[in-house]
Amino acid sequence: MEAALVSAVTGALKPVLGKLATLLGDEYKCFKGVRAEIRSLSSELAVMDAFLLKMSEEEDPDVQDKVWMSEVRELSYDMEDSIDDFLQSVDDGDTKPDGFLEKMKKSLGKLGKMKAHRRIGNEIRDLNRQIIGVAERNERYKPREIFSKNKNAIIDPRALAIFQHASELVGIDEPKAEVIKLLTEGTSTQEKMKLVSIIGSGGMGKTTLANQVNPDMMNIMRIILSEVSGQRYVDTEAGSIQQIINKIAYLLADQRYFVVLDDIWDVDTWNIIKLAFPVTNSGSIIITTTRINDVAESCCSRPFSGDIYCMRSLDIVHSRQLFYTRLFSAEENCPSYLKIVCEHILEKCAGLPLAIIAISGLLANTERTEGPWKQVEDSIGRALQRNPSVEGMMKILSLSYFDLPAHLKSCLLCLSIFPEDSVIKKKVLINRWIAERLIQTEAGYSTAYEFGERCFNELINRSLIQPGKTDAFDRIKSCRLHDTILDFIISKSIEENFATLVGVPSLTIRTKSKVRRLSLQIGKQKELIVPRGLVLSHVRSLDVFGSSVKIPSMDKFRHLRFLDLKDCGQLENRHLKHVGKLFQLRYLSLRGVHNVSKLPERIGHLWCLEILDLRCTSICELPASIVNLKRLVNLFVSQDVALPCGVSKIQSLEKLKRVGVYTQSFNILEEFGCLRGLKVLGLDFNNYISSDKVNCGNDSKKAIIVASLKNLGNLLSLTVRYGPELVGESLCPMPLSLQKLIVWYSSIPHVPKWVGSLVNLQDIRLELVGADQKDFYILGGLPVLRVLVLEIDESETITTLTEDPEVTRVIVCGEVGFPYLRLFAYSFDTTKSESLNTSGAFDLGIKNLPSLLKIRCEVYGAEISRIDDAKAAIREAANEHPNHPSISFDI
Repeated sequence: MEAALVSAVTGALKPVLGKLATLLGDEYKCFKGVRAEIRSLSSELAVMDAFLLKMSEEEDPDVQDKVWMSEVRELSYDMEDSIDDFLQSVDDGDTKPDGFLEKMKKSLGKLGKMKAHRRIGNEIRDLNRQIIGVAERNERYKPREIFSKNKNAIIDPRALAIFQHASELVGIDEPKAEVIKLLTEGTSTQEKMKLVSIIGSGGMGKTTLANQVNPDMMNIMRIILSEVSGQRYVDTEAGSIQQIINKIAYLLADQRYFVVLDDIWDVDTWNIIKLAFPVTNSGSIIITTTRINDVAESCCSRPFSGDIYCMRSLDIVHSRQLFYTRLFSAEENCPSYLKIVCEHILEKCAGLPLAIIAISGLLANTERTEGPWKQVEDSIGRALQRNPSVEGMMKILSLSYFDLPAHLKSCLLCLSIFPEDSVIKKKVLINRWIAERLIQTEAGYSTAYEFGERCFNELINRSLIQPGKTDAFDRIKSCRLHDTILDFIISKSIEENFATLVGVPSLTIRTKSKVRRLSLQIGKQKELIVPRGLVLSHVRSLDVFGSSVKIPSMDKFRHLRFLDLKDCGQLENRHLKHVGKLFQLRYLSLRGVHNVSKLPERIGHLWCLEILDLRCTSICELPASIVNLKRLVNLFVSQDVALPCGVSKIQSLEKLKRVGVYTQSFNILEEFGCLRGLKVLGLDFNNYISSDKVNCGNDSKKAIIVASLKNLGNLLSLTVRYGPELVGESLCPMPLSLQKLIVWYSSIPHVPKWVGSLVNLQDIRLELVGADQKDFYILGGLPVLRVLVLEIDESETITTLTEDPEVTRVIVCGEVGFPYLRLFAYSFDTTKSESLNTSGAFDLGIKNLPSLLKIRCEVYGAEISRIDDAKAAIREAANEHPNHPSISFDI
């Protein structure tokens, strides 16, 4: 990794070393009096940095070493903050700083050489005294050896198998059948609801089992209310807990329902939750999971009559199946010289699924020789001797954590910031890592984001995070954390003062301590207030989860790098008054904040800002100063936001979404063509202003945006909404670099001819009024097309893709190409047509798509019986295809 990274292990030592090295350059020979002290400080910090990296691999370091490591980390953050404050103080706030070197040059000019010399000299001497004092309190610099590690660069399909193939989950069949039997025994239309409580310790598989019985149920009351009422989750928070209960009870009063309540921790919580569920309904079912026996007994007592199911550990047969599948695909593939040590490891995991997954994830990244694997076995043995049962499993998890490289430790600890059961978007997570400089571009990767994807994949390969939803290319778009792993990384995060969590039950917050990362989580409280006594002046990231959070003044967060206020209901214009003072801010999200109508003019002073997300806000105009954000890479706005003149000055801009074309001035649309580095662009042609005077200029604006688009030679992705005229032949020629073209609410008669020139296009979505053979010849001729999504309105025009004019159906013929198509998504409206009643209408010709892996089919306006016929026919065709593509239907 490069020398500027912040780390959970070494704190800010590397950035400090980089800035000290700058002070030793030729530009600063005038600092003669302190150059020796700078060298001494740098040497001491370099040794400490190396020592911290080695000690981070220790499972159980000496207490004295742990204290010393913590002191050095904390001091490193203070050092960087001190240097950054000095740099900011010598800047007048009206000019753009161009990095450490340039600011130091300016400081010499503004303050005079002698004054700058004295100030930085005093800073260095003070820092030197502090670090030497810390060093003298620690005497040991020689760590113990640990076993070696290897790295993975892509997702290991065996790791995905642990989570994705529910039907193949190890050891699930018998307990699943037992729970279903408890739920169905003795049921009749006259009986009250059934309740089963699943009890077991963390990592036993309670949630997995509950989700296998019913995988789509939600586990908290607001999500239940959201589902049964149709409201967005963020809109369910208004009112008291009693009002939410009343709303759920009212909505369920005459309904049969099936609900899973996952991981209930105390009896009092259950006594509140149960009030939301009417007990008079026949046929309704509730499943609860808990780690506590008293809770399970309470769930199954009056007014509910239920059964308790006790989780059992995996037997040795299923333990072997889970372990060997993860490591070798099958037990018979295990090398003979590792068989004995594998059996010993399995014995010590004691049938705990999460422990087996975690330890196999560790071994998958360990050299396949007996020595290192024996060390893992011995480590598990020591852990279980000291801490039996669940605590032993936590020690097993610690082995996986200590085996991580330093940058992956930091990446993993970032997940402690998110509330329990969060679905964490990969993009947000990676952008956080980048904004805090926990990762950056490495050799072999063109961008820091690409390297971030590798880090994300490694955490999945090691079974430390669970993969979520995937896109059309099977790329994972989100992740989740197992509760037990979350508990573990929260404990590590608190131990190392990596993050401070406010609003999390059962966590004690240490006041009068410096907060490095602050997570505000609204839970059962009506309003969350930051406790007094927390030192906020050194916070590097601030996240707000929930709408009823009292936001502290931004001037308290001088050294903030990452600020996420998404969906924060109490945020208003006044809260952003001091946001322009956050001179280190790199990421700012106000997405979904409806009470903010404008940004302060001083936002243009955020010289380091790289990502600004203003989607779904009430902001209609951006301040003119935003064009000063020369490092801005991603700008996301709502479609009715007017961009300021001079936006073309932001040459760093790579992503610009979602721009309302008719909202912009003619000059702005012309400037788009000057954004030569733009890679992703989203355009919205919906006319939100109903005025003849405005409408008369729309054609001119279309012509200008078309001309601008032709100049964007690096454009990779274009999304168009409400622009059928634009998508027509007017876009010819488009940049040949385009890889993704997504069109919404823009029906056109045929596939435009210019689409055939996009030789790099991999993903396309179009809306057609009918389709004919020429359309599929154009699409099929695209040499690298992998995803084709077609929405065809057949209510007015029924056309053919075959040579037989008598057959009115969609079918892909062999001669039309599609050599690499992996996903074919086809949607059509049959409200006014009879196409589903035509003999053979369900043959889509998928046999002519040699690379096909997925089929998505959406049908509107057809009779249920015909839809069933369609499903059966498409499934049969998929089974006959050599790739056996997966199928999903939306009726």
